[in-house]
Amino acid sequence: MSRRSLVAGVLLLLALLLLLDSLWIKAKAHLAQGLIRHAWQQSLSSGEPVKPWPWADTWPVGRLQLPSLNVDLTILHGAQGNALAFGPGHVLASADLNSGGTTVLAGHRDTHFAFMQHLKKGDELLLSNRQGKQQSYEVSELAIVNSQQQSLALAASSALVLVTCYPFNSLSHGGPLRYVLTATAI
Repeated sequence: MSRRSLVAGVLLLLALLLLLDSLWIKAKAHLAQGLIRHAWQQSLSSGEPVKPWPWADTWPVGRLQLPSLNVDLTILHGAQGNALAFGPGHVLASADLNSGGTTVLAGHRDTHFAFMQHLKKGDELLLSNRQGKQQSYEVSELAIVNSQQQSLALAASSALVLVTCYPFNSLSHGGPLRYVLTATAI
């Protein structure tokens, strides 16, 4: 085997591994939603938090629906990295879902919150909590902010804020820009 063939084979193998890694992240995010949705249904029936799998460090706390885009997501407790790998998470420093304050949800731009790039002012979002209370929200503001220079201001009014990384088509992760959607209760 020539040196050129060996180098080409190694490069092809590396490219294949990178592709499989990328597909694994998306597959894990999609497949986990089935287990999470099942735990959500059990939580609604029992009134108690139910973990989607025994070793999970998070559990479903709500449901986010966007009728115009056919989006239906289960929201997880906490917005730490482990939870966000499987679904959007509730930022615990914000108000509980549908409690009258500002609720903040975070998600990855390339999986669960990819739909955010298609939302516009006036679009409707539905948020349900574990007690079965559903609240409608209307998108009122879309902004790009630098997370190193600006923090979220949590108003006392009933609002829903969705946050994801920006830009949506970036090849790198962890930059300072965030896409922030604010929706007011209607």
